[in-house]
Amino acid sequence: MKIRSVKAWWLHVPIPESQQHRSDFGVVDAFDMTLIRIETECGLVGHGEAKSTVASAGNNRALAIMIEKELGPQLIGQDCRTISKHWENLYSGVRGHYALDRGHVFPILGRRGITISAISGIDIALWDILGQSLNSPVWQLLGGRRHEKMPAYASGGWASADKIGDQLLSYVEKGGFKAVKMRIGVADGEVRHSAKRVQAARKALGDDIDIMCDAHGTYTVAEAKRFCRMVEEYNIAWFEEPVTADDKKGLAEVRYSTDIPIATGENEATRFSFRDLAELRAADIFQPDLAICGGITEAMRIAAIASAYQIRLAPHLWGGALMFAAGLHLCAAAPAAFIIEYSLGANPMLFELSPEAPKCTDGYVEISDKPGLGITINNDFVEHYSVE
Repeated sequence: MKIRSVKAWWLHVPIPESQQHRSDFGVVDAFDMTLIRIETECGLVGHGEAKSTVASAGNNRALAIMIEKELGPQLIGQDCRTISKHWENLYSGVRGHYALDRGHVFPILGRRGITISAISGIDIALWDILGQSLNSPVWQLLGGRRHEKMPAYASGGWASADKIGDQLLSYVEKGGFKAVKMRIGVADGEVRHSAKRVQAARKALGDDIDIMCDAHGTYTVAEAKRFCRMVEEYNIAWFEEPVTADDKKGLAEVRYSTDIPIATGENEATRFSFRDLAELRAADIFQPDLAICGGITEAMRIAAIASAYQIRLAPHLWGGALMFAAGLHLCAAAPAAFIIEYSLGANPMLFELSPEAPKCTDGYVEISDKPGLGITINNDFVEHYSVE
């Protein structure tokens, strides 16, 4: 069970113009991710996913190099099953032995950013191998699944006020969703324009479909408060990332001003950031991205914080098939998890990277009982879209 090799590829998939959408990130004309492949000396292979940005598109060259040339070599010859040990060693670097001996972290540089993303992808791949080695799905190793399927919400919603209703209705009809998410924020211009789009969405959907609103952290505190007042009659299920992740106290201020549940976390890395959110009472819902926050190992710690503070868990699953599967396994085992994200944008990494692409039926996604993550890789897809 010793690790023989750690490989990483930057995958870059152009999006056809007819399927592109515009948001505060600009026109999304590509989807990018870093694919990690870890092979053991006994022939087992695990895959993980990392990414350099929470958005769809981004340059992953440095991230792939870090995994393959810096962090990966530290694992060669090591037992792939000692996942927690590897996490602590990669996080604390040359002082990892102190962390393991003394029971607290000793990070050097790279406490956030692509270093943690790299650790995330490696960690996901190691859990994949462990599950395969025991012929068990990852959720079983995390404590067992609570349900055989999870409710999902359709994630998209970029259309203008006169078209947003039809766009969201198409999501409901496509997968039987009982909840949808739309984008708001700076791309709408003034706050009142975002509120008008929400009004149009509620009118089209009626009262029985939940609406989530995602500002991508683009409002100021004052703008976020104003938005909450303007949409309070439309029964918003949650208001996601009202302000930048750099302003946790501002986020708490927004939460104190409204009874609309506040969701956040896709831009946060490690349990320490989520601890700060919990202590500030800044959020009702945690949304860790497993390809960014520290992988499955760290996400379970974040889930424990959520449970202790009576905060619900709904991971950010805007990414590829591997991070989606990792998030689904987390939700299967974590008591605080209550719903998952299902991308309705053009997402080849989710729907073409693996033949086990998730399917939503009547608003639910089944939790696989295949060993490991339950994901196999389309090698032709990887070869075609790999960046040299």
